[in-house]
Amino acid sequence: MTRKFFVGGNWKMNGDKKSLGELIQTMNGAKVDPNVDVVCGAPTIYLDFARSKLDAKFGVAAQNCYKVAKGAFTGETSPAMIKDCGVEWVILGHSERRHVFGESDELIGQKTAHALESGLGVIACIGEKLDEREGGITEKVVFAQTKVIADNVKDWSKVVLAYEPVWAIGTGKTASPQQAQEVHHKLRDWLKTHVSEAVANSVRIIYGGSVTGGTCKELASQKDVDGFLVGGASLKPEIIEIINAKA
Repeated sequence: MTRKFFVGGNWKMNGDKKSLGELIQTMNGAKVDPNVDVVCGAPTIYLDFARSKLDAKFGVAAQNCYKVAKGAFTGETSPAMIKDCGVEWVILGHSERRHVFGESDELIGQKTAHALESGLGVIACIGEKLDEREGGITEKVVFAQTKVIADNVKDWSKVVLAYEPVWAIGTGKTASPQQAQEVHHKLRDWLKTHVSEAVANSVRIIYGGSVTGGTCKELASQKDVDGFLVGGASLKPEIIEIINAKA
């Protein structure tokens, strides 16, 4: 089964209207592979700006949302608000949300359920820390994180799984294409056993962790790597090279 390649750019807490405007101009003017879904994760305050400036062929994602539609939750953003800005995606469970802001698997599961019920697509992140990889428990960690997400998904067509080894995020270290392929393949096997073969074959599993123009082609050639969630490089013109990794 052919899965459509997916490239997400996670801008994190970076940029201003000037620099993001320039990046958007570069993206709008570039020749990009039409067989790739491209989604840009903008800071919450710039969601409206990004959606109004980016070409319609590019999607926009929020970088987080809360688990309910409205209420006394100062500083939070609901899926309903995100949709009201014309934005169709949200990134959930990113390692920075887990490890900097202390979000639990349970909370990420609740957010996933509510975002999907609200009609947003979810880029759901999973991944092990360096001590977990070195301790030989990569599979145990990523399967446990995936299970909590899977328990909260009814419609898998709106979900993209992002495998991001935490030790490779922002460190300049990238999992080798073989390491990435191995985990992606095992994740697909887990989905086959615990969800269904149809979901395992159709769901896109993308890789994140210091992806660059230099590393993207070999990673993209792996059988079970269906795209990327890109951090630092998504703020540079280099993102075009990454989008076109399969071209």
